[in-house]
Amino acid sequence: MSRRRRGLRPEEEALWQRIAEQAIPLSPQRVQKPLRKQPAKPAKPEAGDGPPRPLPYFEIGEKAGETAWSSPVIADDLRPSLRMSKKTHGRMMRGKMCPEGRIDLHGMTLAEAHPALTGFIMSSHAAQKRLVLVITGKGRAREDEGPIPTKRGILRHHVPQWLAARPLSGLILEVRPAHPRHGGEGAFYVYLRRHRKGG
Repeated sequence: MSRRRRGLRPEEEALWQRIAEQAIPLSPQRVQKPLRKQPAKPAKPEAGDGPPRPLPYFEIGEKAGETAWSSPVIADDLRPSLRMSKKTHGRMMRGKMCPEGRIDLHGMTLAEAHPALTGFIMSSHAAQKRLVLVITGKGRAREDEGPIPTKRGILRHHVPQWLAARPLSGLILEVRPAHPRHGGEGAFYVYLRRHRKGG
């Protein structure tokens, strides 16, 4: 950030002139120019300055839009289009398909749950399973949030992100919240890809 130069006050200028008169120049050929007051330059407006943008209209008590913290990132956010057949998807979402495997991440820390989930999905895909269930739990409400609030259901929030990232994303067709009979909001269906022929 550049500092603005200010001009000298009259007493400062008088002191400077007295010192300059007594000084012996190193190069006598150079003529000392008298010191002049420089008018202060007006500060340049920074980029983006201008009238502030108006806030969107709202009324007190109006419900705010959902934020990323209000619900976990689920498959609708991660995969905008359906990659499995509509018929199979419908059966899965009605709880008509029985998961071929399940993992319960209850009570695990993030550091424990991530490798456990990765190993489970990779071994399930290697075993040519198609539908597996990942149980995260809904998360417990804490009485004391402390100075730094922690999101309720931290595993429920992170699991879909892990499933959407490498190396798991290449093995998965769909991730959807489970039907209530299989855990509802506390679990996810993970529908795995078929093995490629010759792969």
